[in-house]
Formats: sequence, C-alpha cells, structure tokens
Amino acid sequence: MRVSSYICLLTAFLLLNADIVCPQARRVIDFNDGWSFLLSSDTANTGKGQPKKSWRSLSLPHDWSIESDFSSSHPSTNQGGALPGGIGWYRKRFGLPSVRKGGMVRIEFDGVYRDSEVWINGHHLGKRPNGYVGFAYDITAYLLSGVQNELVVKVDNSRQPDSRWYTGSGIYRDVRMVMTDAVAVAQWGSFISTPDAGEDSAIAVIRHDITNATGAMVDIRWQTQVFDPKGRLVASSSATHSARI
Repeated sequence: MRVSSYICLLTAFLLLNADIVCPQARRVIDFNDGWSFLLSSDTANTGKGQPKKSWRSLSLPHDWSIESDFSSSHPSTNQGGALPGGIGWYRKRFGLPSVRKGGMVRIEFDGVYRDSEVWINGHHLGKRPNGYVGFAYDITAYLLSGVQNELVVKVDNSRQPDSRWYTGSGIYRDVRMVMTDAVAVAQWGSFISTPDAGEDSAIAVIRHDITNATGAMVDIRWQTQVFDPKGRLVASSSATHSARI
C-alpha cells in the first residue's frame, strides 16, 4: 500500500532537513560483531550446528580477497586486482531479542559481493546475485526462543574474471537486525519529491510504502514535520488511512 501527503511550505529550505515521523515502533540492532568465517567450497556448511573446524572469528565489514597475496596467475587477472575470489561462509549465532507480539524481524545487508545465499536455522531465505545493492529478508517465522539461532551466509565470488576493477569478496558493508510492529513503513519505503518549488515556497509530496503483516483492516495515522537548517519547524501535516494491505 502507498499513502501520500502534501505539504505547502513557506520556505526555500524545505528539504534540507526533513524529519518524517512514521506510525511504528522501530528498533535497529547492529549485527556486525560476533561472526565466524570459513573460506571453503564445502556445501555442507549450510547445516545448523556444524563443527568449528577452521572457522575464525571476525567483525564486519570484511573482504577476504585483500587478505591474500597478489599474483598475476589468479583468475581475476591484474585487471581485477590480481587477488583470489572463491567461496566464503559467514555464520552468526544469537539469542532471540525481545520482540513485540505480532511484530516483524528482518535482516538487512548493505552489500555482499557476490552471489550470496542466506539461511536462518536451516531455512533458505533467498539468493542475491548482484554485489552492489542492499537487500533484506524477513526472518520472523523462523526465529526460535530459548535457544541460539543461527544465521548462515554463503558468498560465491568464484566466477573469475568478472569485473574491470577490484571488487573484493565477502560481506563488505554493514548488517543490521530491524524489528518493527506488524504495520510499518517498508525498507526504503519513504520518498520525498517537490513537483512545484520556487524561491519562496514549495509543495512537497511525501509517500510511504506500508507493510501490514496482520492481514486485517487497520487505521494508519502518521505525522510529518519538516524543519529548516536551523532546526525550526516550517511545516507539518497529519493524515489517517484505513486499508487492508
């Protein structure tokens, strides 16, 4: 579902500092620490409870290629940095944090190079072939309480050469856990545009993509406030929509 609001602003600085108040409780947990890593083509590493073997502890972001030696014999060639690719595995075990009843939990990855696949407690969540775009998975249905949950990420950068520059290999950007209510603004779900803007005034259109995991008719109310660069409130708007998403 998409909902939009229109605000007439009496300032030329309308979008330099905008504060959007969304109809949801959102908790963001840094998920960069406490990972284990293994460079291996062994597909059995997707299973829960695998022995440590040669897994090593690390924190993200991480690039395993840059840890290796340079060589013109690597398939990436000098054009790709003369460093190896391969297949890497990342694993993180964690207890279930406090989640609101009916709430949603997702894992967000800002960047993984490349051909990544993700499992939670043995459930395959999906595959992302592109290495330069962020993505997220809803893990709500697969989380376990009272025991350690296990998140496993396979990263396959073995197909070389694959670029005209050095790409690196691995989970090279931040990872986070995001917990929201059942009705929430979607990931990257807020959009702001100014179809009519002049020196002294402008109209801003603010659109939210809303997710609703309840399956029921809900009333959605949100408030939007816009501040100028000095922190002064210059415009505000509130609205209510009823919808089943």
